[in-house]
Amino acid sequence: MMATKNQLLQRHSLADAVVSKLQQQLSLGEYQPGEKLPSEPELMEQFGVGRSTIREAIRILANTGMVCVRQGSGTFVEEQKGISEPLSQRLKRAAAHDLDEVRQLLEMKIAEKAALHRSKKDIEKMKALLKKRDAAAKAGDTEETIHADIQFHIAIAAASRNDILADLYRAFAEHLTLHFRQLHQDTGAFIRTQQLHESLLQSIIDQDAEKAWYWSSKIVAH
Repeated sequence: MMATKNQLLQRHSLADAVVSKLQQQLSLGEYQPGEKLPSEPELMEQFGVGRSTIREAIRILANTGMVCVRQGSGTFVEEQKGISEPLSQRLKRAAAHDLDEVRQLLEMKIAEKAALHRSKKDIEKMKALLKKRDAAAKAGDTEETIHADIQFHIAIAAASRNDILADLYRAFAEHLTLHFRQLHQDTGAFIRTQQLHESLLQSIIDQDAEKAWYWSSKIVAH
């Protein structure tokens, strides 16, 4: 009998979940390069899924170059020359203090670069977002404040004119938003740091990279 659309979607979703877990295990070094993965029956038991799901997951991993399927021998871990686990997946399991350290490095650098390369359009966008952040914080709207704050820093990243830095910050910002939601129950902290953000913006407007770095460091320290 032909599988229904819902059955196919469910199987695909289960395969993605297995892929995610195996990627995590490989990233943590639970299986070393050249090591053979458990057999299909063992993986089926480990993840509580059917054979077709395991085969689909292995196929996905093989297509990404993380494993190699050798007919008659099994599935073996390939040597990885770069980061094997997708960044978005890695960030999901990052500890809060690790996120803060990444935030510090990224925000200070993008602020410095933005001061050197910002345009008038960038400035107008940052001004509007900072005004929105202030209004939302004073109104006690935590969700809107967090959103405006994140968008303000994304705008700084875009103004840096470094596409890699900007893309890294956008990927990071999604997880920083979740972190802020857990950390802030009200807008008090955002009100207290509004002046720091305004000083940061002014240093970017003035094209003072040294001060932009300084004010960004003060912000991430709070």
